[in-house]
Amino acid sequence: MTAKSIEKPPVWFWIVSIVALLWNLMGVLAYLQQAFMTEEALAALSEPERLLLETRPAWATAAFALAVWGGLLGCIALLLRKKWARPVLVISLIGILVQMIHSFFISNNLEVYGPGEISMPILILLIGVGLVIFARISARKLWLG
Repeated sequence: MTAKSIEKPPVWFWIVSIVALLWNLMGVLAYLQQAFMTEEALAALSEPERLLLETRPAWATAAFALAVWGGLLGCIALLLRKKWARPVLVISLIGILVQMIHSFFISNNLEVYGPGEISMPILILLIGVGLVIFARISARKLWLG
């Protein structure tokens, strides 16, 4: 039986992993802010924004939760150098995709927030894809075990 030894990752691996963790922590904070929004904060929104939040289906909220909590867990796994970071980040990416499908094709987010709103979801999607690729490369280079 041959065992593959785990290689020491370069410094940039740690930098990318820490930045990705911080990014995902911001996503978790955004989710918690939305999930636990007070009546006062909800009332302070414009009516179209308030209606978007109040009429969001549970599956879209679940996709948001899956995306951010999966991303956070996946980045922790990267920092712990665990191979299971990749499947967890894939699950997070699936959550991102489902959330984006709702935002762009089912709800009227673009009407409410305008076309400028599209830049952040695209960035979120690109980072999600990038993290899955990063985890795959890290596993292939034996930085994860």
